[in-house]
Parts: sequence; C-alpha cells; structure tokens
Amino acid sequence: MPPPLLACLLLVLLVSPAAARPWSVAAEAPKPAARPRVFPLRARQVPAGALPRPPSKLRFHHNVSLTVSLAVGTPPQNVTMVLDTGSELSWLLCAPGRRANASAPRGASFRPGASRSFAAVPCGAAQCSSRDLPEPPSCDGASRQCRVSLSYADGSTSDGALATDVFAVGDAPPLRSAFGCMSSAYDSSPDGVATAGLLGMNRGTLSFVSQASTRRFSYCISDRDDAGVLLLGHSDLPPFLPLNYTPMYQPTLPLPYFDRVAYSVQLLGIRVGGKPLPIPASVLAPDHTGAGQTMVDSGTQFTFLLGDAYSALKAEFLKQTKPLLPALDDPSFAFEQAFDTCFRVPTGRPPPSARLPAVSLLFKGAEMSVAGDRLLYNVPGERRGGDGVWCLTFGNADMVPLTAYVIGHHHQMNLWVEYDLERGRVGLAPVKCDVASERLGLML
Repeated sequence: MPPPLLACLLLVLLVSPAAARPWSVAAEAPKPAARPRVFPLRARQVPAGALPRPPSKLRFHHNVSLTVSLAVGTPPQNVTMVLDTGSELSWLLCAPGRRANASAPRGASFRPGASRSFAAVPCGAAQCSSRDLPEPPSCDGASRQCRVSLSYADGSTSDGALATDVFAVGDAPPLRSAFGCMSSAYDSSPDGVATAGLLGMNRGTLSFVSQASTRRFSYCISDRDDAGVLLLGHSDLPPFLPLNYTPMYQPTLPLPYFDRVAYSVQLLGIRVGGKPLPIPASVLAPDHTGAGQTMVDSGTQFTFLLGDAYSALKAEFLKQTKPLLPALDDPSFAFEQAFDTCFRVPTGRPPPSARLPAVSLLFKGAEMSVAGDRLLYNVPGERRGGDGVWCLTFGNADMVPLTAYVIGHHHQMNLWVEYDLERGRVGLAPVKCDVASERLGLML
C-alpha cells in the first residue's frame, strides 16, 4: 500500500470579474495584442490527496502548487486544477452519472454524464497516437476508446479515458481540449479531500498550452498567503518588471533521456555566498544520452541537483555555515530520501536566515538567487533532543533517483517567471510579489 500522505498547501486561483481580462485561446491573424488575463493567487491548506504524476515527480509535505479555477462542460461545471509546467496531459477526477451524489471517486470534481459537450476519444483519433506522454495512450479493445494511465511516484497508477470537452476561463471563448477523465485516484487523507485535477502546461502536443495556442504566460509566487499573481496570454510587462531572459535549450537530435517538451534552460554555474563552485561545465550540461538537462517546474516543490553538483554545494554550504549552525551529523537521515544537508536549531527559534550564504544558479543571460528563509526547511516532526531539524532546500537528484536538474517552485518565490514560447526563452526578475500585484492593479 502507498504510504500516508500529509497535507499540502495549494495557492488557489480565484477568478474575479474585476480582475478578468481577455486572452486569446486560438491562433489568429496578427493584430494589436490583447491584455492578458490577470488573476490573484490565494493560499489554503488541503490534504495532498491523489496527484498522479510521473516518477520524476515527488510528493512533499506542505506542498505549494499553483491552481486555476476553470469551467468545463455544457452546462459548465466549476473545477480547480493544479497548474503544472512540468506535465503535459491535463486530467480531472471524474464521477459516473449525472448527479452530484452519484457513486464517485473521493474528491471527484467533474461529471461527464452531465455535460452535453463531453466526448470520449476513439482509438483512431490523432490524440490517441501521442508519444509525448511518459506512458503512451492505449486502446480498449472492447469499447474502441482511447485510455490513459498516470503514474504515482510510489509506483501505483490511475487509469481513465482520454476525452474532450469545452474549457472556459471566465468570459474567454470556450476551447475544446483533450484531457484525461480519470476514474480512480489514491487518497489517504483522513477527511477525503483530494486534488481534483491538473492542468498540464508544458510544450507537449496534448498540453493546455499547445491546445489553447497560449504563447506566453507568467506568474509570481509570493511568500505571503494572498499576494501572488498569474498572467495568461501575451503581454509586454510593465517597466518595473525588468526581466532577464535565458534561452530554452533544445538539442539538435532527439536523445533518449532528454525531455523535449519540458522548459529546459542551460545551467552554467553555481555560487555559494558569492564563491563559484568548482564544477566542470560538462557536469552541468546534458550528456550524450540527454541526461542532465535543467528544467523549470512549477509542479515540483524544491530544487534537485545531480550528484557531483550537489556534493560541491553541500561541502561549501556546510563550510560557510559552520560558525552559524551545528550540522545534524546523522548519516542515516535524509528528508524525503533526498535532502541530507541538515542542521540542528533550538526548538521555537528560527535559524539565522539573514546571515546564511545565498545560493545562486547562473544561466546564460539570467540568474536565480536563493537566500534567507527559502534556504532551509523545518522538517515536520523531527527532533534531536531540544532541537528541531532544518534541511537545505536543495536535494540530491541521484538519491531519488532523477536524471535531471529540476528547479522547483519554492525557489521561484518572489521571482517573476515568464515562459515565452514565441521566442523560446524563460524570463526571470526578482520582485516582491505583493508589490507587483498591487502595482498591476489587482484587488487582493
């Protein structure tokens, strides 16, 4: 049986009529750019529930995820879906029948039988031949309908039908989009609240980004509960958000371990407290198989570095923090089986975050600096005498195991992140998200 999963923190997107602005959901002839749809982001505590995801995705306690509220079907049914730039196929947990109290999976949010526009995808359809997904769709011989299977990190799976229905965000024109209508999902939470769906936002053919022809979107995740912001659509950002861009990386030839639909960038170096780590460039670049790419992922909590780079970071961080924090010195302990750069901090006291050395990730044309409260995480329930256990929020990918560098959303807090598919680049700008939200005119 899968292990119990604890609560996760979801940043919830609430659609406000005053905040909604038009955005294009289909390719059109060139015309003056419409202002993007602007949404405030809220935070709430919910149990983790069932979030099917590829083996490269891990669950974390108190996970922070961006979510978007949509209307799906005819008549429309309101659903909430996790916004995940590291996944392709959108999915909803579906209930059989037309009534809200019909026998349904726990946490089911969508009733396909109550939607006149719902349609199952047949085996012969183009969507059923997609090879971008970690597990390609299959054909049900009896019904001749296309089936999809999504994997949990613990190895269990959730199965469902590949289907289409109309999606709408506020007053935007409805879009017919393919998604997984999942019939089951694992949920160990005591009160039965489960994640209801996921909105796949990578560059694959079945992602919402591709199906909606969305060529640019951006967000800022706040360190406060109620001050984040999400922009969907094309827009030139205001001058107070001076973005530095780094190009998306794509190898010339297909490589077996390179995820070509991820938002990949080139990691050139790492600094700790301003000191460059002695990491060869070859360690930070994909090898001849494609392993070792660097992905920006809103669906993963913390950041992972491959073994050699992680070892260099661990050694230097421990060296520079030795006068400030006692190391845990417990070789048998690793939080979430990947985070073993840990420290002891007296219970009830915060670590000296302001004095800790910043960790900077260097890209071509841009930089991401992780400092202060984002460097350490208080491991729930771990005590050593009168001390709590705090771990560095960079994990060892080799211990998972992962074959890529992954930049999680915890290190994207108070950082404006833009995905520009038109120009093949990712933009970064340090900014206080609450200030940016206010200056964008949001009613928070």
